[in-house]
Amino acid sequence: MKRFVPSLFVVLLLTALAAGAWWLQRPRTEARAEFAVPPPSPAAEMVVAGLGGFRGLAAEAVWFRADRLWDEGRYGELAQLASWLTFLEPHTAEVWSYASWNLAYNVSVTMPNEADRWRWVKAGLRLLLDDGLRLNPSDSGLYSSIANMFSLKLGANTDDAAEYYRKQWKEMVKSAQASGDWSEVKLDPAKMRAIDAEYGAQDWTHPLASSLYWAHWGLQCARTPMARSELLQAVYQALMMEANLDPRHAPRALKAMQDAMRESPSHMLSDLIKGFSERYGL
Repeated sequence: MKRFVPSLFVVLLLTALAAGAWWLQRPRTEARAEFAVPPPSPAAEMVVAGLGGFRGLAAEAVWFRADRLWDEGRYGELAQLASWLTFLEPHTAEVWSYASWNLAYNVSVTMPNEADRWRWVKAGLRLLLDDGLRLNPSDSGLYSSIANMFSLKLGANTDDAAEYYRKQWKEMVKSAQASGDWSEVKLDPAKMRAIDAEYGAQDWTHPLASSLYWAHWGLQCARTPMARSELLQAVYQALMMEANLDPRHAPRALKAMQDAMRESPSHMLSDLIKGFSERYGL
């Protein structure tokens, strides 16, 4: 009987997950009106609370199901499962990165227009900035994920709606500048001034400035050489992309690459430094 009760909780949880997947199986005209996947219901929270030590087992079951959905390209259901993973394993940074990536990269591109795509990209960012960092404020992996989201999804042209995303972000930052309330874009004016002093005056209305911001401050949380290497790469990547827009950023981009080279030497980075130096006459 003791073994039956935890098993029953697992069954109930998986049943709740299956029911929750309905949310993103609705007609797209309904689903796209939402900004993000809703959190588990109070009833489901009670089920999860009852899992006790079997919570990890339930998470493994959800991961297994998520992998299957990923392989099948069923991103709508995967978004719901990803929200459950953040509920089951809130202090695992990989879960937050996985969930936000799915919203911003996979679900967004299934939407029929730029406005709907932006809602899902924004939802992916919000998941990291609002909840992921709140629950894991010192996890360098989250800083890296945020920096890459700003540089690759918003700052680069890897998505054909990227220019629209940049315009939306610009309006959000301009609103923060006008009101003096930076909470919506999660930027700290004192830290922004420090970034300006370290890397040159930034155009804070551009996503690349936010990429640099999160990569730089994430370095304070990095505890391993690999974590530092990822964030140093995010720093020089953002500066290199800024240099494409304004060559005045090139010297600082080169310095950032050289700093990364000293910590983690590689032939690839050496070649990158050489090519970048030649391009900008440095």
